[in-house]
Amino acid sequence: MADEDEPETVERDPDTSDMFGAPAAPKPVAAAEPSAAYTVIARKYRPRTFEDLFGQEAMVRTLRNAFATGRIAHAFMLTGVRGVGKTTTARLLARALNYESDTIHEPTLDLSVDGRHCKAIIEGRHMDVLELDAASRTKVDEMRELLDGVRYAPVEARYKVYVIDEVHMLSTAAFNALLKTLEEPPPHAKFIFATTEIRKVPVTILSRCQRFDLRRVEPEVIVKNLEMIAENEGSRVEAEGLLLIARAAEGSVRDAQSMLDQAIVQAEAGQTVTAASIRDMLGLADRAQTITLFEQAMRGEAGPAIETFRTLYGFGADPGQVMLDLLDHAHGAAVAKAIGPQALIMPKEQAGRLAAIGASVSAGTLSRVWQMLLRSHDEVRRAPDAAAACDMALIRLAYAADLPGPEEALKRLQSGESLPSGGPAPAPSGGGGGGGMSAAGIGGSVNAQARMVARDPEANEPAPTLQSFADVIALIERKRDIALRLDVERYVRPISFRPGALEYEPAPGAPVNLAQRLVGRLKEWTGQPWLIAAQGGGGAESAWERQKREEREVRVQIEADPFIVAVMEAFPGAEIVSVRNLPVPEASPMTDAPDEDEDE
Repeated sequence: MADEDEPETVERDPDTSDMFGAPAAPKPVAAAEPSAAYTVIARKYRPRTFEDLFGQEAMVRTLRNAFATGRIAHAFMLTGVRGVGKTTTARLLARALNYESDTIHEPTLDLSVDGRHCKAIIEGRHMDVLELDAASRTKVDEMRELLDGVRYAPVEARYKVYVIDEVHMLSTAAFNALLKTLEEPPPHAKFIFATTEIRKVPVTILSRCQRFDLRRVEPEVIVKNLEMIAENEGSRVEAEGLLLIARAAEGSVRDAQSMLDQAIVQAEAGQTVTAASIRDMLGLADRAQTITLFEQAMRGEAGPAIETFRTLYGFGADPGQVMLDLLDHAHGAAVAKAIGPQALIMPKEQAGRLAAIGASVSAGTLSRVWQMLLRSHDEVRRAPDAAAACDMALIRLAYAADLPGPEEALKRLQSGESLPSGGPAPAPSGGGGGGGMSAAGIGGSVNAQARMVARDPEANEPAPTLQSFADVIALIERKRDIALRLDVERYVRPISFRPGALEYEPAPGAPVNLAQRLVGRLKEWTGQPWLIAAQGGGGAESAWERQKREEREVRVQIEADPFIVAVMEAFPGAEIVSVRNLPVPEASPMTDAPDEDEDE
């Protein structure tokens, strides 16, 4: 029986009545469902103090020093990706600016104990703290109406604080209307702006604000936050599952908390939320399986790699996500090779597997794998059949993952290292292809390039040693760089030469990049650095000038020859067009040999 002081609340069903139109009998209102009052984790665990902000230590340190010294800006610009704490920081700043208690009567960042205005500011009902959404006030008239109240003093608090979220949504006219007030605001007004699109905010606004770039929160920091929340909520979540959530959040604490809220209901009360259920919830492929897929591709096992992918695809894995995972594994293997497996934020067993891949191949190979996967990811996104495109990408990766560059193949040939002949190494059961991290796979994959390098007759020549400028010209001629040879012969007037260094005077009309071209080619051909400097003067003749001078001298001698003079007098009007040196015929060995018959 209900208490007399609290009569039972009843309601009438308007859809039911008796046949005479009289209302039906009242029925009790059902009790409110527990879920109706549920507060989501992202709101329930919103930071209440600056110490609760995760991953923004640099900003908090700057603000703490500013408040301690009284150098508080009149306008703040908070920017960053979604979910890193921009709006939360704005509300904390509003509380800090208007903080007041029985013992504290000045702005402070110590908000561990609620002040007189804190509760009203948190609940969004304080008269002197206006929290606005710029998307609903984009017009200039609305901004002018808002700014009309800036000149009036606050009613209760120390400052009148304007918090404008997504400020980049304001129109150009609204920004212009804000400029003057923002540059010279009344001493009792403070502005706090938040935006995810800082590039859309005019520089005239940015120059009048103190800007704080809220950084993405690192996965390990997000995991600690999720562990604390799960413990407070009385839920057990596998550590690997929390790591999956942290990685999927991409630096956003709010996204991570929202995903944790969803993950907790994946298991019944009292049971542990497994990583597998979180992976299914997020639509992610099994990370251990994608590492296996990466290992198979790097070993050149195309067939097993395709079978592993199709298994993942059958369980609902997205081909594009699989390619992203392979990209992540290539990056992880490269980082582990450069720094060590401790640099990878993942379970130790997975980090060890990627480190083993990195240790078995060169950094150049991992760089080429990264480039191949980037192109493959784009192909998978644009292909009409994403699964087929992923199959082809795995085949290409398996056959070329460890393909060395021409330089590496040349070094192997020069060092005398034997390379197996034939095609790709035989694949294990299930098919597969060439390449791979085994010696046979490496030999098979580079065989074509090795043969190509071997065809170059100059590939195995030792590096030439140049002792004179003439040796330089001879080397250029031997390398068949016609353009460089013509420029060097025509425009280089050598001043001094020693191995590795050349000074010259450039002839008129010399190309401005001649020294750079010559340095690059000589370094490539000789294997040593060269210092080539163009001086102002004092150089000898260029090869072309010397040739022309010698031709003139020969012509003068010919024209002075008595026989030529007689010919020119006998044929008036004749002229010498050109002078050519005819090759001297070599003496036949039979001509020079003594006649054996004469000696007898």
